[in-house]
Amino acid sequence: MEFKQGDRVRIEKNGTVYEGKVMPSMEGYITIKMKSGYNAGFSIDKVRITPLENNGEAINGGNGGRNGVKESKEAKEKVSKPGLPKISILSTGGTIASKIDYRTGAVTSQFTADDILAAIPELKEIADFKGRVISSILSENMDPDSWQNLAKAVVEEIKAGADGIIVTHGTDTMMYSAAALSFMIETPVPIVFVGSQRSADRPSSDNAMNAICAARVATSEIAKVVVVMHGTTSDDFCEIHRGTKVRKMHTSRRDAFKSVNSLPVGTVDYGTGEIKTFIDYTRRGEKPLKFKPGMETKCALVKFTPGADPAVLDYYINNGYKGLVIEGTGLGHVSTKWVPFIRKAVDAKMPVIVTSQCLNGRVCDRVYDTGRDMLKAGAIEGEDTLPETALVKLMWVLGQTDDFEKAISMLREELSGEISECTQR
Repeated sequence: MEFKQGDRVRIEKNGTVYEGKVMPSMEGYITIKMKSGYNAGFSIDKVRITPLENNGEAINGGNGGRNGVKESKEAKEKVSKPGLPKISILSTGGTIASKIDYRTGAVTSQFTADDILAAIPELKEIADFKGRVISSILSENMDPDSWQNLAKAVVEEIKAGADGIIVTHGTDTMMYSAAALSFMIETPVPIVFVGSQRSADRPSSDNAMNAICAARVATSEIAKVVVVMHGTTSDDFCEIHRGTKVRKMHTSRRDAFKSVNSLPVGTVDYGTGEIKTFIDYTRRGEKPLKFKPGMETKCALVKFTPGADPAVLDYYINNGYKGLVIEGTGLGHVSTKWVPFIRKAVDAKMPVIVTSQCLNGRVCDRVYDTGRDMLKAGAIEGEDTLPETALVKLMWVLGQTDDFEKAISMLREELSGEISECTQR
């Protein structure tokens, strides 16, 4: 029988019927995405395949092509429709741009931005897309230099006329990159980070829905750096998270990303594309483009634990580090033994920001004696800033100024939504 990627088919095997859309597949096999959101794979010679729709040039599935299913001419060509917004997809790698290497069984970053467009034909109805590969790495390999290269590319695309930016990124460190761009770029258009928890050829892949919802946000009025990911484990809606207030809260669930100490900016309905917003945001064109790169990489995040030797701070003080974030206990405390070392760091002109292990809630070092001693030693309360966001903010601030007092002042300020005016208790 004949089918191509994107066709809807019915598959019969051992008396059971499966229906779905043809996905990238190994040669000799067919993989479909079912209405449930799950993928199912079959050996072509062991099932009966009946086309439900035929929207273009069909080819023989048994001959195979890349991944066993050739793409139509339309999918291979640049996705373009007159009058649609111009959106740039910047690919950095990660699971959304990955597939299984069947030689090893491991997930590898192999797809380019153009592959993403070809694999998700629904995108062509939303915008006129341009793809650009910035890197092809898994997100644990991202670093401050990568953030700056990515930010530079985003600014170039905006200056070239892009109406919105989509950044495909691995999920494990996406919140760091989103926070970095939030501080570096003041944007007149949406900058949307998106990823997936499961690659396209694994069961229940979330890449297509996340990408489609991200495209909706990239064409919207929300001119902020945001993260768009599944809102629940079902294929119903995605949530829109502020880049400085989002955290990956689960290792594998599709709804792993949650806003912390803030409501999401909004949601995107997968079926209708409708966007609902819950908090205020900067509108498209409301602010001119501003780019302030610069990251001081000699900064560290240190987690306090009971009995931890405060001499660990000496390592950073004596090895050229420029700033520290301490993840303290509930209200942001550390052992009294740590206080003299905090003073030593501050005396060495190293800003020290204190955050909380609790994530939800606000640091307040004025309640107990230890906290008051920490403040006297020069520690800065991180308010309700997430520890990783505080680290990125510290790096960025120290990349902007060598003046210690100015840096302290900037670190106390809300610069890009990282500090809420009030925190729900």
